Amino acid sequence: MRKTGPYVKSSTLQAFSEWLLKQDKSENTIKTYTGVLSKFSEWSGLDLEETGSQHVQAYLDHLDYSNKSAGTIEKHFVALSMFFKFLGTPQLLLNIDRKAKPQKQGVPETLDAPERDALLKEVEGDGNLRNIAIVYILLHTGIRVSELCDLNCSDIVIKDERKYINVRNSKGEVDRMVPLSQDACIHIENYKSSMKEKTEVLFISSYNQRITPRSVQYMLRKYNVHPHKLRHTFCKQLIDRGVDIQTVSRLAGHKDLNVTKRYLAEHSINLDDAIEKAFSK
Repeated sequence: MRKTGPYVKSSTLQAFSEWLLKQDKSENTIKTYTGVLSKFSEWSGLDLEETGSQHVQAYLDHLDYSNKSAGTIEKHFVALSMFFKFLGTPQLLLNIDRKAKPQKQGVPETLDAPERDALLKEVEGDGNLRNIAIVYILLHTGIRVSELCDLNCSDIVIKDERKYINVRNSKGEVDRMVPLSQDACIHIENYKSSMKEKTEVLFISSYNQRITPRSVQYMLRKYNVHPHKLRHTFCKQLIDRGVDIQTVSRLAGHKDLNVTKRYLAEHSINLDDAIEKAFSK
């Protein structure tokens, strides 16, 4: 491939950036992904929407020949994979070869019990009923911020005298049902009772529109926390309380059980205790 100048359209990058935001990607991640796309388009000399798997493979091989690290190559692959997913053709990259990147074994950053209590106390102290409900839902259900923003009032459902939220996928279909804690239920009802106008959208902005992931991230920045951290805290707290990993995976909506297994890293396994608990009379 020869370099002939960037061919990526600004309108395409803008649409991709907005789509990434709905996928709960941070501003830094969005900047990284769009930067990769610009470099790939400049290198290939092709419009991004005209590229195929053979072009991606050639580009990754070029990075490999240029002695780029496995981590760098993986970053470029992930960015291109997300772009093809955005275009609706993720299958084009199913058989791409690349350097294997060593898997990170560290546990995602979470809040401990005192930090959780301090966060809730600070949010409640500010008195914004919408924000209180948002923090409780994120912390007590572990849903993604994009899933939270897509919630409608009708997604709060009652089944067997217990309240749940319907979490929907990008197609609007119910992906899973997550039970609501008593505290979350109370704060959701407090918020709904305070709404001046009844609307199907659960969380609305100050402009009377559906709240966006960026707005939620901006609100949480005041409390020095990110939605990802609240989601990680939810998963880690369940694991710490002895909830089995398959259940945690279902509640979190993880498609790969290995993602959930990251939260087990801090748990040392006592084999003697395991045998005694399993077979003692």
